[in-house]
Amino acid sequence: MRTASLSVPEAVREIITRNRSIYDCMKMDVINYTALAVKIQPDVERHLGNQVNLNTIVVAIKRYADSFEEKDEVKPEPILKNARLSLTDGILDIKFSTSEMDKNDATSILNKFEQYDSDYEFFKMADSTFRVLTEDLADIRRIFDSFPSAKNLFNTGLAKIKIRIPQDQNRTDVVSYVAELLHTNGIELQNAFFSQDDIILVLREENASKAYEVLRADIAR
Repeated sequence: MRTASLSVPEAVREIITRNRSIYDCMKMDVINYTALAVKIQPDVERHLGNQVNLNTIVVAIKRYADSFEEKDEVKPEPILKNARLSLTDGILDIKFSTSEMDKNDATSILNKFEQYDSDYEFFKMADSTFRVLTEDLADIRRIFDSFPSAKNLFNTGLAKIKIRIPQDQNRTDVVSYVAELLHTNGIELQNAFFSQDDIILVLREENASKAYEVLRADIAR
């Protein structure tokens, strides 16, 4: 079982990375940091589950922008050096709300996930919802038959790539670096999640093999 917890700089990086137009404008240094902070403040607060001072977001944006300049001036070690990859296709992305179950239901559901798929990924989000990445199995779908929104819980046709970075290596820029690398190769992420040990990328199943080869080639160079 995995849980996710973000700091303000991590939330800012994640939000900007997922918005290709904002990300590109930041790389070209043609964006106003304060205006951007105002725009993404609701998303940052939604990610963290509490209010965040606007100036704190501005500082996080500036530091993120500065990291692009640092990359141009210095040639650090490859970001994915010594990373380990694993690819799993046939993934089901399940999103459900705490309002649809009680605490006993939650325990029962997690026990059933463990029974059917011991490699599932579980994330508690800031907006009182849960996200689960698991194998697309009929038994797992049946767990949610009694949920009022059962028909709208599932996002199918997905794959996940799990990236494990050594503990002594900097993980700060991995998601933004990977998103840019895949984007350059015509592949867009559906989502990305942080866990204590791994970074999990979610992609359309038809793009997963190509994405895996692109990442593996980058690690090997």
